[in-house]
Amino acid sequence: MKANLVLQRYAALMAAILLIGLTACAPAPAPTPSTTPPPPSAPAQTPPVPPAAEAPPGSVDASAVDSQQVTFASEGFTIKAYLSKPKTGASLPGLIIIHENRGLTGHIEDVTRRYANQGYAVLAPDLLSRVGGTAQFATTDEAVAAIGKLASEGIMQDLDAAFQYLRSLSYVNKDRIGVLGYCWGGGNSLLYATHNQDLEAAVVYYGPNPANIENVANIAAPVLGIYGALDTRITVNVPALEETMKKYGKSFEHKVYPGAAHAFFNDTGTRYHTESARDAWQLTNSFLERQLKK
Repeated sequence: MKANLVLQRYAALMAAILLIGLTACAPAPAPTPSTTPPPPSAPAQTPPVPPAAEAPPGSVDASAVDSQQVTFASEGFTIKAYLSKPKTGASLPGLIIIHENRGLTGHIEDVTRRYANQGYAVLAPDLLSRVGGTAQFATTDEAVAAIGKLASEGIMQDLDAAFQYLRSLSYVNKDRIGVLGYCWGGGNSLLYATHNQDLEAAVVYYGPNPANIENVANIAAPVLGIYGALDTRITVNVPALEETMKKYGKSFEHKVYPGAAHAFFNDTGTRYHTESARDAWQLTNSFLERQLKK
């Protein structure tokens, strides 16, 4: 009897569970058609047009200056470079721009034109030329890897060749040439200043100190350093640079921008910092004008 009672209760329970499951999985009943007409739809509105992105500091149309691809020799290698200058003018101060670790990119060519529009003859050498040039690398990672294999000696030789090429141009003031570099180029800008005592100015954008910081004793040109406070890998060493430059009686001024990271001046990258880039542009131009247009 007890066994029969248990079986009856179990059967009843299973039937109830099955009924609940079927009810839950069943499609919802179709809604009853409404006889009330829907309210009139709101008139279509044109979505707001987002504001245009602010042009990077010094932005200039390519047609405003004269630019071209050039080549020159360096220790048996053919070095490719981008040259830009004002459409008119003679005895122009010269400026070498050293690219980031991505090579000679469109961004660097754009920056070259911006400084040309400020009255400089500007040369941006492709320092990957010894291994075929930036354009031959299919990806940024490949270019970065190739940059990492370059020897400092070859880089200095190619910058010497760039310096002499600028000096050879009839419209360039041979005694007013400076160097400016970004990122990897910033470190090499400072290093080149220790190598070439004929430079009249050196600008370092978030570049590392020389491996042997005592080599700054060889610098003859005034140096301007531009850094981002969030770029701690670089900025942690700025006090040592400042102290060593002071020890050897060298001219060094610098600014560290709060809220700015590494590569904050590159308006094509994710770390672009508008306010800092704008101020750094003005500070750099003021420095270069004092040193190269005096």
